[in-house]
Amino acid sequence: MKYIALLRGINVGGHHKVPMAELKKTLTSIGFDHPVTLLNSGNIIFERDEQAPEELEAILENELQSTFGFSVPTIIRTEETLREMLRTNPFQEVKMHKNIRRYVTFLKKNKEIDLQIPWYSDDRTFMIVRKDKSTIFSVLDVSLLKTPKAMQILEELSDQNITTRNWNTIEKIGKKLDS
Repeated sequence: MKYIALLRGINVGGHHKVPMAELKKTLTSIGFDHPVTLLNSGNIIFERDEQAPEELEAILENELQSTFGFSVPTIIRTEETLREMLRTNPFQEVKMHKNIRRYVTFLKKNKEIDLQIPWYSDDRTFMIVRKDKSTIFSVLDVSLLKTPKAMQILEELSDQNITTRNWNTIEKIGKKLDS
């Protein structure tokens, strides 16, 4: 079965450096087969016998802590979950222009978030277009505000460990799954 691991906070601004070749070697050593990394920011496709994503997260987090010497929060989703996300594309109705950014925020634990969708920030620079118990889909307009607080808003709403990816990255992961 294929899974996607999303690591939080590696290789950002020179902190928590994790070389991709060493990461792949680490994954293989714990039975995460055929690891493929995408970009340098902690997006990994791997294969493993079917197991609960939460169990795989714990295994991988422990091994990364041991190998690299710092905590690497990890969120794992199945291939099926990611393909469904791409198939239903929550951003279909978003009018695109050069200052629009589309994001997917993955929650570590399922949580009900009580919001009327679409939800807008007070300054209208940030919108949540869809949510479920484990994912928030949002749009940011950077033309209106140069220092948006979108990530802070997402962390406050979710009240837990999260990691966020640009929709373009999710589409690239989907293409890698197809290759």
